[in-house]
Amino acid sequence: MSKKKNSGFNIIRGDSTTHKGYYTGTLNLSDLSGVLIDGDEATLDLGLIHAKSKVERKIKFESDPQAVPDGKEYWVVWVAGDRNEHGPYYAGAAACPMRINREARRGWKNLAHHVNQMDAALKRKYRLSDLPEREKGALRKLLIENNEQMWNNSPDELKEALATEK
Repeated sequence: MSKKKNSGFNIIRGDSTTHKGYYTGTLNLSDLSGVLIDGDEATLDLGLIHAKSKVERKIKFESDPQAVPDGKEYWVVWVAGDRNEHGPYYAGAAACPMRINREARRGWKNLAHHVNQMDAALKRKYRLSDLPEREKGALRKLLIENNEQMWNNSPDELKEALATEK
């Protein structure tokens, strides 16, 4: 038996540790990664999936965005990888904002929106229209530098969604 080859873009193993096969109500996070965008810099951050990224640590999150008026805006992009007949590719990507005030140790993010965007990426959808131009450029650069073959194998829909005005 041959195993399915990994796309090389994951942070969580495909091994099941969830209740010995009972998967009702769970998401399979294999081949899903979180990208943290801070202005024109995008980085893979292993902690994003558990809300423990470098910028989220020691932050108390509020449900009201007005509670963090002086916060810095960050973007989280959930990126799913997969493999097709041409090889690995970026199969889904969805962006969502969050705002953090490090000095006040307060932040805002809409957790339901983050979960829905994560689900959209896992379902092979591209939801990047809310991402500002500068952040689109940063994400595009990261995806290409991470694995140019995956970028080249990705659908035009992703490339068009991340096209920036020069």
